[in-house]
Amino acid sequence: MTENNVSDNNANTPEHAADATQPTQGQRLDGNEAVNRAAEQAKTTSTRNITDLLDLPIADETANLRYGPNLHDGLLALLPLVGVWRGEGQANTVVDGEYNFGQQIVFSHDGENYLKYESRFWKLDDKGKPAGPDLRESGFWRINEKDEIEFICTHSTGVVEIYYGNPVSERAWELQAASTMVTATGPAELGPGKRLYGLMPNNDLGWVDERLRDDEFVPRMSAQLQRYAG
Repeated sequence: MTENNVSDNNANTPEHAADATQPTQGQRLDGNEAVNRAAEQAKTTSTRNITDLLDLPIADETANLRYGPNLHDGLLALLPLVGVWRGEGQANTVVDGEYNFGQQIVFSHDGENYLKYESRFWKLDDKGKPAGPDLRESGFWRINEKDEIEFICTHSTGVVEIYYGNPVSERAWELQAASTMVTATGPAELGPGKRLYGLMPNNDLGWVDERLRDDEFVPRMSAQLQRYAG
Protein backbone atom coordinates (compact mmCIF):
# COMPACT_ATOMS: atom_id res chain seq x y z
CA MET A 1 0.00 0.00 0.00
CA THR A 2 1.45 3.35 -1.03
CA GLU A 3 1.57 6.48 1.05
CA ASN A 4 -0.95 8.06 -1.32
CA ASN A 5 -3.38 5.20 -0.79
CA VAL A 6 -3.17 5.62 2.98
CA SER A 7 -4.00 9.28 2.60
CA ASP A 8 -6.97 8.50 0.35
CA ASN A 9 -8.37 5.95 2.78
CA ASN A 10 -8.13 8.39 5.69
CA ALA A 11 -10.08 10.92 3.64
CA ASN A 12 -13.06 8.56 3.76
CA THR A 13 -13.20 8.29 7.56
CA PRO A 14 -16.02 10.07 9.44
CA GLU A 15 -13.47 12.09 11.41
CA HIS A 16 -11.84 13.39 8.23
CA ALA A 17 -15.22 14.14 6.65
CA ALA A 18 -16.28 16.12 9.71
CA ASP A 19 -13.03 18.08 9.71
CA ALA A 20 -13.48 18.88 6.03
CA THR A 21 -16.77 20.66 6.73
CA GLN A 22 -15.25 22.96 9.34
CA PRO A 23 -13.41 26.21 8.58
CA THR A 24 -9.70 26.11 9.30
CA GLN A 25 -8.39 28.02 12.30
CA GLY A 26 -8.49 31.75 11.68
CA GLN A 27 -10.74 31.35 8.62
CA ARG A 28 -14.03 33.26 8.79
CA LEU A 29 -17.06 31.21 7.75
CA ASP A 30 -19.09 32.87 5.01
CA GLY A 31 -22.63 33.74 6.17
CA ASN A 32 -24.36 32.08 3.24
CA GLU A 33 -22.24 28.97 3.67
CA ALA A 34 -23.17 28.83 7.36
CA VAL A 35 -26.87 29.00 6.48
CA ASN A 36 -26.47 26.29 3.84
CA ARG A 37 -24.68 23.99 6.26
CA ALA A 38 -27.31 24.53 8.94
CA ALA A 39 -30.07 23.76 6.43
CA GLU A 40 -28.31 20.54 5.38
CA GLN A 41 -27.90 19.40 8.98
CA ALA A 42 -31.59 20.09 9.73
CA LYS A 43 -33.11 18.25 6.78
CA THR A 44 -34.96 15.77 8.98
CA THR A 45 -35.84 18.15 11.82
CA SER A 46 -36.71 21.45 10.11
CA THR A 47 -40.50 20.99 10.44
CA ARG A 48 -40.40 20.48 14.22
CA ASN A 49 -40.45 23.09 16.99
CA ILE A 50 -40.59 22.94 20.77
CA THR A 51 -44.40 22.66 20.62
CA ASP A 52 -43.94 19.27 18.93
CA LEU A 53 -41.75 17.78 21.64
CA LEU A 54 -44.40 15.66 23.33
CA ASP A 55 -42.97 12.25 22.55
CA LEU A 56 -40.61 11.67 25.48
CA PRO A 57 -40.88 8.24 27.15
CA ILE A 58 -41.89 9.92 30.43
CA ALA A 59 -44.97 11.82 31.61
CA ASP A 60 -45.55 15.23 30.06
CA GLU A 61 -45.68 18.15 32.46
CA THR A 62 -49.05 19.76 33.04
CA ALA A 63 -50.36 23.03 34.45
CA ASN A 64 -53.87 21.61 34.78
CA LEU A 65 -54.57 19.24 37.67
CA ARG A 66 -57.33 17.59 35.63
CA TYR A 67 -54.86 16.27 33.07
CA GLY A 68 -51.60 14.39 33.14
CA PRO A 69 -49.98 12.69 36.12
CA ASN A 70 -51.33 13.07 39.63
CA LEU A 71 -49.82 15.83 41.73
CA HIS A 72 -47.25 14.46 44.15
CA ASP A 73 -48.63 14.24 47.69
CA GLY A 74 -45.71 16.31 48.95
CA LEU A 75 -46.91 19.34 46.98
CA LEU A 76 -50.39 19.70 48.45
CA ALA A 77 -49.43 22.92 50.27
CA LEU A 78 -48.51 24.44 46.86
CA LEU A 79 -51.46 23.00 44.93
CA PRO A 80 -53.35 26.33 44.47
CA LEU A 81 -50.40 27.74 42.49
CA VAL A 82 -50.57 25.13 39.71
CA GLY A 83 -51.84 26.74 36.51
CA VAL A 84 -51.13 29.42 33.94
CA TRP A 85 -51.55 32.99 35.16
CA ARG A 86 -51.60 36.18 33.08
CA GLY A 87 -51.98 39.82 33.97
CA GLU A 88 -50.23 43.14 34.49
CA GLY A 89 -47.99 44.73 37.05
CA GLN A 90 -45.72 47.63 37.95
CA ALA A 91 -41.94 47.80 38.28
CA ASN A 92 -39.57 50.29 39.86
CA THR A 93 -36.02 49.14 39.17
CA VAL A 94 -32.71 50.93 39.58
CA VAL A 95 -31.85 50.42 35.89
CA ASP A 96 -35.18 51.06 34.13
CA GLY A 97 -37.07 53.17 36.66
CA GLU A 98 -40.85 52.91 36.82
CA TYR A 99 -42.80 51.11 34.11
CA ASN A 100 -45.79 48.81 33.62
CA PHE A 101 -45.46 45.27 32.37
CA GLY A 102 -47.47 42.26 31.30
CA GLN A 103 -46.63 38.85 32.71
CA GLN A 104 -47.33 35.16 32.35
CA ILE A 105 -46.44 32.68 35.10
CA VAL A 106 -46.68 28.93 34.61
CA PHE A 107 -46.60 26.59 37.60
CA SER A 108 -46.51 23.04 36.25
CA HIS A 109 -45.59 19.54 37.44
CA ASP A 110 -44.77 16.12 36.01
CA GLY A 111 -45.75 13.96 38.97
CA GLU A 112 -42.41 14.40 40.74
CA ASN A 113 -41.99 16.21 44.06
CA TYR A 114 -41.39 19.73 42.71
CA LEU A 115 -43.16 22.44 40.74
CA LYS A 116 -41.62 23.90 37.62
CA TYR A 117 -41.79 27.71 37.46
CA GLU A 118 -41.62 29.79 34.26
CA SER A 119 -42.24 33.54 34.10
CA ARG A 120 -42.17 35.86 31.08
CA PHE A 121 -42.51 39.64 31.21
CA TRP A 122 -43.17 42.20 28.49
CA LYS A 123 -43.13 45.97 28.81
CA LEU A 124 -46.28 48.03 28.27
CA ASP A 125 -46.40 51.51 26.76
CA ASP A 126 -48.34 54.48 28.12
CA LYS A 127 -51.51 53.12 26.50
CA GLY A 128 -51.13 49.67 27.99
CA LYS A 129 -50.04 48.09 24.71
CA PRO A 130 -47.17 45.57 24.49
CA ALA A 131 -43.88 47.37 23.82
CA GLY A 132 -41.46 44.46 23.57
CA PRO A 133 -40.10 41.63 25.72
CA ASP A 134 -38.67 42.19 29.17
CA LEU A 135 -37.34 39.79 31.83
CA ARG A 136 -37.61 36.01 32.03
CA GLU A 137 -37.35 33.74 35.05
CA SER A 138 -37.31 29.98 35.46
CA GLY A 139 -36.82 27.60 38.33
CA PHE A 140 -38.30 25.05 40.69
CA TRP A 141 -40.35 25.11 43.88
CA ARG A 142 -39.84 22.38 46.48
CA ILE A 143 -41.40 21.91 49.92
CA ASN A 144 -40.62 19.43 52.67
CA GLU A 145 -42.79 17.72 55.28
CA LYS A 146 -42.29 20.67 57.65
CA ASP A 147 -43.75 23.04 55.00
CA GLU A 148 -40.36 24.67 54.42
CA ILE A 149 -40.27 25.99 50.86
CA GLU A 150 -37.21 26.09 48.60
CA PHE A 151 -37.39 28.19 45.42
CA ILE A 152 -34.48 28.10 42.98
CA CYS A 153 -34.91 31.03 40.55
CA THR A 154 -32.73 31.96 37.56
CA HIS A 155 -33.14 35.30 35.78
CA SER A 156 -32.40 36.02 32.12
CA THR A 157 -30.49 39.10 33.31
CA GLY A 158 -27.73 36.95 34.83
CA VAL A 159 -28.97 36.26 38.36
CA VAL A 160 -29.42 33.02 40.31
CA GLU A 161 -31.28 33.09 43.62
CA ILE A 162 -32.21 30.56 46.29
CA TYR A 163 -35.25 31.48 48.36
CA TYR A 164 -36.50 29.84 51.54
CA GLY A 165 -39.85 30.36 53.17
CA ASN A 166 -43.12 28.97 54.47
CA PRO A 167 -46.81 29.09 53.67
CA VAL A 168 -48.43 32.06 55.41
CA SER A 169 -51.78 30.31 54.98
CA GLU A 170 -53.38 27.85 52.56
CA ARG A 171 -53.48 30.69 50.01
CA ALA A 172 -50.26 32.65 50.60
CA TRP A 173 -46.52 31.89 50.52
CA GLU A 174 -43.67 34.10 51.76
CA LEU A 175 -40.02 33.61 50.79
CA GLN A 176 -36.70 35.36 51.34
CA ALA A 177 -33.49 34.98 49.35
CA ALA A 178 -30.68 33.32 51.27
CA SER A 179 -28.35 33.51 48.29
CA THR A 180 -28.25 35.97 45.37
CA MET A 181 -25.52 35.46 42.78
CA VAL A 182 -25.00 37.89 39.89
CA THR A 183 -22.89 37.18 36.81
CA ALA A 184 -20.26 39.58 35.50
CA THR A 185 -22.80 41.07 33.06
CA GLY A 186 -25.72 40.96 35.50
CA PRO A 187 -27.33 43.80 37.50
CA ALA A 188 -24.77 44.64 40.17
CA GLU A 189 -27.26 46.86 42.00
CA LEU A 190 -29.73 44.03 42.65
CA GLY A 191 -29.86 43.40 46.40
CA PRO A 192 -31.23 40.43 48.35
CA GLY A 193 -34.93 39.85 47.78
CA LYS A 194 -38.17 38.91 49.49
CA ARG A 195 -41.26 37.63 47.70
CA LEU A 196 -44.87 37.12 48.67
CA TYR A 197 -47.29 35.15 46.50
CA GLY A 198 -50.96 34.89 47.41
CA LEU A 199 -54.45 34.26 46.10
CA MET A 200 -56.64 37.33 46.44
CA PRO A 201 -60.34 37.25 47.48
CA ASN A 202 -61.31 37.09 43.77
CA ASN A 203 -58.85 34.17 43.31
CA ASP A 204 -56.39 36.23 41.25
CA LEU A 205 -52.73 35.57 41.99
CA GLY A 206 -50.93 38.55 43.44
CA TRP A 207 -47.21 38.75 44.07
CA VAL A 208 -44.61 41.30 45.10
CA ASP A 209 -40.82 41.32 44.88
CA GLU A 210 -39.00 43.51 47.40
CA ARG A 211 -35.27 44.31 47.39
CA LEU A 212 -32.94 45.50 50.09
CA ARG A 213 -31.94 49.12 49.45
CA ASP A 214 -30.23 51.24 52.07
CA ASP A 215 -30.94 48.61 54.77
CA GLU A 216 -34.65 48.56 53.97
CA PHE A 217 -36.78 46.26 51.80
CA VAL A 218 -38.65 48.29 49.17
CA PRO A 219 -41.05 47.08 46.43
CA ARG A 220 -39.35 46.42 43.10
CA MET A 221 -42.02 44.56 41.13
CA SER A 222 -45.62 43.49 41.76
CA ALA A 223 -48.49 42.15 39.69
CA GLN A 224 -52.05 40.85 39.76
CA LEU A 225 -52.61 37.86 37.49
CA GLN A 226 -55.79 36.04 36.44
CA ARG A 227 -55.96 32.27 36.00
CA TYR A 228 -55.67 31.59 32.26
CA ALA A 229 -55.46 27.78 32.32
CA GLY A 230 -55.71 25.05 34.91
